[in-house]
Amino acid sequence: MPPDKAGIIPRLYPSTGSPVNPTPALNTLRPSACPGLLRIVQALDGGICRIKLAGGSISAAQANAVADAAQAYAGGVIEATNRANLQIRGIGAEQDALIAMLLAAGLGPNNAAGDDVRNLMLSPSAGIDPQMLFDTRPLAGQILATLENHPRFHALSAKFAVQLDGGEALAMLEHHHDLWLSAFVRNGQTLLAFGLAGCPGLDAPLAAVRWEQGHALVVAVLDAFLELATPEQTRMRHLPVDNVLGRLSLPLLPIEGFKRPPSGALLHLGTYPQEQKNQFYVAAVAPLGRLDSLMLKGAAQLASDYGDGTLRFTPWQGVLLPNVEKPHGVTERLAQLGFLCSIDQPLARMTACTGSSGCAKALADTKADAVQLAALHTGFDVHLSGCPRSCAAAHTAPVTLLAVSPGHYDLYFREAAQPGFGRLHARNLSIEAAGALLRARPRSNTDD
Repeated sequence: MPPDKAGIIPRLYPSTGSPVNPTPALNTLRPSACPGLLRIVQALDGGICRIKLAGGSISAAQANAVADAAQAYAGGVIEATNRANLQIRGIGAEQDALIAMLLAAGLGPNNAAGDDVRNLMLSPSAGIDPQMLFDTRPLAGQILATLENHPRFHALSAKFAVQLDGGEALAMLEHHHDLWLSAFVRNGQTLLAFGLAGCPGLDAPLAAVRWEQGHALVVAVLDAFLELATPEQTRMRHLPVDNVLGRLSLPLLPIEGFKRPPSGALLHLGTYPQEQKNQFYVAAVAPLGRLDSLMLKGAAQLASDYGDGTLRFTPWQGVLLPNVEKPHGVTERLAQLGFLCSIDQPLARMTACTGSSGCAKALADTKADAVQLAALHTGFDVHLSGCPRSCAAAHTAPVTLLAVSPGHYDLYFREAAQPGFGRLHARNLSIEAAGALLRARPRSNTDD
């Protein structure tokens, strides 16, 4: 396993809430419809602040700062996103005070222009997963520092995203990224396969590099993209792949031997042993991605009492407590706080966008409808989307309910040959009708 690089991991996974970043200059912010920490975007229920977490990780002290800010300056609603970040919703007039509190906790970028491009997703179990081929956190630290501090890369879209996968059993392999890197071993050598505009769980890689060249590869790909893209071409999918590959000067290796083991489907819920002897991680899901200040503070306290004082947020809109030596009772305490800790809880299989209670584009109250659908025990993984944008799902769910009016949805089943949500199965269903249809349908029909 490649060695760690000193000085990188503390930057990615701070152990205290002390400020680590200087206050950035706000006047360098660029226009964007995407929220950031420094840019509050208005929604129907108030302002939204998105806090991008390095590697999905946050210290207990920082989590307390987020909870306090949400309570003091917003409606108290905190969201765990499907990119392992946090959002505060319902922000009122005192948004400058909220931003200042988050910056004081060390949650901001080194400079304002770098906030948008801190889009690097790791496995929630990076560095602790028994199946990992190497600890991705040092390399992630290099990549994040380059994204944040290299002015050229500040021209990237706020949605432009990179994924680094170290072969962990707990990994989100279906979220599409503009550039993805996935570790594998060939003839005893650790390599990084990579692909463009796709994901390691569904797409074949284009080529590979030695793991030591991972940082150079990211820089080369981003440079090539910026050289080739017009202002209208904001994502990697807008460019021909061969054009980008033709601009890369570093040696590319063949992909023979690459086979990404499937992710452990349920490893984001429950207690599991780590690579480190006698240590465990404990993971749970926030119902429909929502938690309040008490839940976040409670999880932070558990991380301090039982773990190493850090939390990791997951692409399943949940939380993971790493480095727990005595996990007995931690799951029960998370459940008491309101987290979902078992796949047997139907709401743990539901995702939903903000819905009409917070978004003017939504045609239905998706959060409330998801709770109603969960009570019907369909046995399916279902995403409820208030409009075709499908904001809360970074990949196509096995079942999608697309709102057409309050309380009514078109139902889609995911199929590999069908674009978008998949195959349209029924139109204009009530929640009760959708639940009845799903309960009557054999589960194996939508297994992938």
